Amino acid sequence: MTDVAQAAGVSQSTVSMVLNNMTGARLSAETRSKVLGVAMELGYRLPRREAPAPAVAASASAAPGSRRNLIGYLVDEISTSPHPVVSVDGARDAAWAHDCVVSVAVTRGNAEQESAAIEMLAAHPALLGIVYSTIFTREVALPEALAGRLDTVPVVLLNCHDERHKLPTIVPGEVGGGHAATEHLIAMGHTRIAFINGEPWMEAAKDRVKGYRRALATADLPFDPALVRDGDWMSGTGFEATRSLMAEARPPTAIFCANDLMALGAMEALAQLGLKVPQDVSVMGYDDQEISRHTHPPLTTMVLPNYEMGRAAVEALLVAADTPATQRAGRRHLIKIDCPLVVRRTVRQR
Repeated sequence: MTDVAQAAGVSQSTVSMVLNNMTGARLSAETRSKVLGVAMELGYRLPRREAPAPAVAASASAAPGSRRNLIGYLVDEISTSPHPVVSVDGARDAAWAHDCVVSVAVTRGNAEQESAAIEMLAAHPALLGIVYSTIFTREVALPEALAGRLDTVPVVLLNCHDERHKLPTIVPGEVGGGHAATEHLIAMGHTRIAFINGEPWMEAAKDRVKGYRRALATADLPFDPALVRDGDWMSGTGFEATRSLMAEARPPTAIFCANDLMALGAMEALAQLGLKVPQDVSVMGYDDQEISRHTHPPLTTMVLPNYEMGRAAVEALLVAADTPATQRAGRRHLIKIDCPLVVRRTVRQR
């Protein structure tokens, strides 16, 4: 799906909506035709299965011989960022490919809502297991309503991890992503590479700058603190940080921004300074948000693999559901999903 989105010049969400024939989506006939054509050329086929039989009315235990095909999906937030929605897409598609359906509960971090959702899901006779997800990658303490049921309800953590790493966990490979982005800039001949990070307390920011530093070290390039700025993921800090970086005695020839919004701010600052992207300064983003396709020029960036993470979470849950509880206990499965590079036109060979 990442390949289809890249080749068609659209987001992964758009690909999902077209291939699932979502008639309510506001997509032009041209966009639908383009996505379908690219998908056909690349050989992508959305799995189709017969719809599972409707579950019997909820009861405390499943009837003998009945099949568990309901996957609970808990997430703390879904409306303030495009990322968790795409993860839900991936989870839904993977579930459907295995004749399962997904029930999503958005809790907004409210403990009472979270407990109520868990109780409701746990009471359903068709429940196969629960995906527990967060909008930001972070450590979580599993709610008691869920922690007390691990013997009977398989749980997979998505975009988060528990303190003791006892549960199957799906997270993005952020260190590798930061490394790959910086490595690409180095391969294009840049040696003065600046980095505009997000909020430094966040795991994504810590890991992306770690990847940046590792790539520099691998290429025997010195790490220069004067080329690093902390931001807040918003375009305004990308703008201000870029103006500050370009005022250095030895300004960078490339700027790696830890997300696409800050990269937009960086490009605007460079334009106001009379500098062209990528002729004068190359710019790299991260996340591959929809806007990255529509900048001038289109932004080279890294994919935050939300769709693949959602799929992987469901697949891990299916494996856990087939594993006896005694074997699941204390068995850690950490899966890091790679963040692919998307080459567009904001990075140029030096």
